[in-house]
Amino acid sequence: MRIIEKEGVEYKVHEYDGGALSGVEVAEALGEDVDRVYKTLVTTAGPGKFYVFVIPVVAELDLKKASKAAGEKAVEMLPQKQLLPTTGYIHGGCSPVGMKKLFPTFFDNSAEGKVIFVSAGKVGMQVELPCDVLLKITNGKLADIARGQ
Repeated sequence: MRIIEKEGVEYKVHEYDGGALSGVEVAEALGEDVDRVYKTLVTTAGPGKFYVFVIPVVAELDLKKASKAAGEKAVEMLPQKQLLPTTGYIHGGCSPVGMKKLFPTFFDNSAEGKVIFVSAGKVGMQVELPCDVLLKITNGKLADIARGQ
């Protein structure tokens, strides 16, 4: 949230109870439409090559589309045990903002022009802000990366 505040943009913080819930359960706990709540997924294309993908909680990451967006032959999900040392975040509290390093970040096209929810960096907390702001903060790009929405 400190990084977002540095940008001087308005955002809202939302807290919920229930621990590490699925993304759909988080949307329900917040009383929000699942189409506005997004999850942050981290992939790897080999040693030292990490990519971040932000997709709706009701969707799955299409690894072929993600690979294409990243310009890689293939990407795979980062093993959960590597999430904390790589990003500084734990499973269920991974935010596209404020990782240990600024990795190439892609937001699903469905977020374009929307105000969305993403993790605030810890379980039980989400931030709500425009996708355009998130794109600026993360140096992110929009891409067709999700399926099953």
